Amino acid sequence: MEERDMKTFLAQLRQEGLITESTRPVWEMILPRRLRRMYEVLNERTRYITVLIEAVDDPHNQAAVLRTAEAFGVQDVHIVTGKAPFSPNRLVTRYADQWLTLHHKPDIKTAIADLKSQGYQVYASYLGEGTIPVSDIDLSQPTALLFGNEHSGVSEEALRLADGTFVIPMYGFVQSFNISVAAALALYDVTERARRQAGTRYYLSSNEKKALYQQWMWQTLNPRIRKQLELQGYTI
Repeated sequence: MEERDMKTFLAQLRQEGLITESTRPVWEMILPRRLRRMYEVLNERTRYITVLIEAVDDPHNQAAVLRTAEAFGVQDVHIVTGKAPFSPNRLVTRYADQWLTLHHKPDIKTAIADLKSQGYQVYASYLGEGTIPVSDIDLSQPTALLFGNEHSGVSEEALRLADGTFVIPMYGFVQSFNISVAAALALYDVTERARRQAGTRYYLSSNEKKALYQQWMWQTLNPRIRKQLELQGYTI
């Protein structure tokens, strides 16, 4: 980035409140092209669509869902652990999870209740009767997609509490997708449609952008530099 372009870009970040004098010790240590890349990604982030996973035990599947969510610009992933701890495989996530906001919930009842209190409708991935194609989910309000355990699927309690169920239509002999594939296909559909239908509601608010951009700037620093800044009394 040329010096003139850099100054123009930094002025834009200041105008939008994404960088300030108080955060100068952080953003001055980040290359302008890195700041720009974070800015570009920030402007595509959404909380209109979110993901809830219930008892997904395999570290590869845990990681794949996180990586998929991040790739489609979904900021929040809500997690209810099952028999295994939540420990996504780093080789699969490629550190995508560091750009996400993860919400750990004690049980599925609490997770769904919290989402509904925030205005989300919850649709569970389910192969049984009464389910609708993912493309038929009404996205006129914020929507959470719920994915269950690799083998047993979503729990009966989750099905009872969800607003509806969806399926990804299949036309072969195999009638189920791996959770990581199901999450990718479903998120592609709903994020594409919601982006068109929700308009500006789809994207983060100004305050959400400011908070997230500061968080991203902080975590993109080398841990040693963060430690030095913390010793000087600086935190985000």
